[in-house]
Amino acid sequence: LNACVKIKLCGFLPLQGHIVRNWKVRWFVLLQDKLLYYKIEGGKKEPSPKGRILLDGCTITCPCLEYENRPLLIKLKTKTNTDYFLECCSREERDSWALDITGAIHAGHPVQVQELHRMKNSFKLLENISLHNIVERMYDSSTGMKLTRNLDQGNRYKETFTGSALVDWLISNSFAVSRFEAVTLASMLLDENFIRPVGVRSTEATRSSDPSEKFLDDSTALYMFAESSKKNTSSKEEVHFNISELSGTIVKQGFLVKQGHKRKNWKVRKFVLRADPAFLHYYDPTKEENKPVGGFSLRGCLVSALEDNGVPAGVKGNVQGNLFKIITKNDIHYYIQASSKAERVQWIEAIKPLT
Repeated sequence: LNACVKIKLCGFLPLQGHIVRNWKVRWFVLLQDKLLYYKIEGGKKEPSPKGRILLDGCTITCPCLEYENRPLLIKLKTKTNTDYFLECCSREERDSWALDITGAIHAGHPVQVQELHRMKNSFKLLENISLHNIVERMYDSSTGMKLTRNLDQGNRYKETFTGSALVDWLISNSFAVSRFEAVTLASMLLDENFIRPVGVRSTEATRSSDPSEKFLDDSTALYMFAESSKKNTSSKEEVHFNISELSGTIVKQGFLVKQGHKRKNWKVRKFVLRADPAFLHYYDPTKEENKPVGGFSLRGCLVSALEDNGVPAGVKGNVQGNLFKIITKNDIHYYIQASSKAERVQWIEAIKPLT
């Protein structure tokens, strides 16, 4: 890239293909008027972009709820009606990409950009709220949400609750002080796939791009816990991981490049770092199932940065740099690449206290 071209944001994001509708992880670079994306081969970004999305005349949908298994999507529709679906690994990352892309789309309209920043800052009051904590309380058999049978356009739904009942519950349990705040909170629960719409009215509303219209404070709009439809569908072969491993608080998550144990090839994985119990799990972001493909306990692990001059023994391929290594208690060596020195430092500093 030309040194005078200003990069606004860059990072790994899974992208859905246009012809074959599968997911591939690409390295995205947001410039003033376009998004470039690059293929990663052998742990290294290819020099020329694989594709580009021209942002002039684009429309952005965020959050995009078209795929139930992928709640953190951004959808871009170009002037020529091509749809691009990009997936982020946390709500914060999604909102950051969405804000900067929207800023680039409206670059010629400073008033709209100002309005965007004002909207982003107005949601700061919710940062100290744990959605997991709210959902746990919602499930409580005595003080949680009362689940009932409801009718919607002739269809009968079990174990549902109305939009207005959830808003009432959030206020009476002091999670929100006003109905507007409670609706915003309920929209976040929708975005994060903790609850899902049931029936025509609430499903239609989720397509709104305005957060305050996405969730309906209404006694005819129905919702249910997202898991309740999946509780009976787990097959025996899925129980690779002890549930307690995945119960810890998420400390950090993000896309990193990992070397495989057998074939020594490099693949982008979504890493999730949890504390109490301390585990590091990694997921294949191109797969539909949201379950780890690997992971290990951090107790007794050693983590260290690897120098960028020369490739250490045990590392294969022409790597980009910013490597670090984790050695488990059982002497298994994991080689991982961050996308920058700063990111490598952040991961090492987050992992160290948990070992």
